[in-house]
Amino acid sequence: MSVACVVVAGGAGSRFGGLKQFAQLGGDTVTGHSIRAARSVASLVVLVAPQGHTDDKQGADIVVAGGATRADSVRAGLSACGDAEIIVVHDAARPLASPALFAAVVGAIRDGAEACIPGLGITDTVKRIAQSSGEVIVSETIARDELVTVQTPQAFRGETLKRAHASKSDATDDAGLVEALGTRVVVVLGEPSNIKITHPEDIEHAERISGGVV
Repeated sequence: MSVACVVVAGGAGSRFGGLKQFAQLGGDTVTGHSIRAARSVASLVVLVAPQGHTDDKQGADIVVAGGATRADSVRAGLSACGDAEIIVVHDAARPLASPALFAAVVGAIRDGAEACIPGLGITDTVKRIAQSSGEVIVSETIARDELVTVQTPQAFRGETLKRAHASKSDATDDAGLVEALGTRVVVVLGEPSNIKITHPEDIEHAERISGGVV
């Protein structure tokens, strides 16, 4: 089954204070590391870059301009994926995702799943809160054995992902749009080292995790 990967790097990086996807990490950019990992499973890598930054492929095959939202940016990337049977979507801001994790989500699709995401169990107690008379109070303690935190890369059958995005809806991840179709989403074990670069100090954290070699 043919595999394409959309690496989403279209954000403005407001919390980072600049375009975090092009920050240096080790001997490459954050995006460069993500593209290299995507290349381990995909014969076609599409980079979604911010408007005005589409002249640098960062190692991708195709670069397209992103949209106003993450979902819009993914849709721009999907338009360049052709008839790929499996489409992987990965946030460029997760440069430490390993080739093994890419292989795991793609392998689940090859084995018959429509969608697959990596997730990590929650070790902290989780409580739902509410506002009451100017105070923040606990309204519910949530069973954490039913919860995971979700990462990318996320893999999908190409036609399923395109159908999910045809609604033009928005979501914090692509699996959310696929779930809205009533499609079963398989979860594989994520990686604690697969951190998301959000703040400048996350670059230092990523370098410590990788031992300075990424």
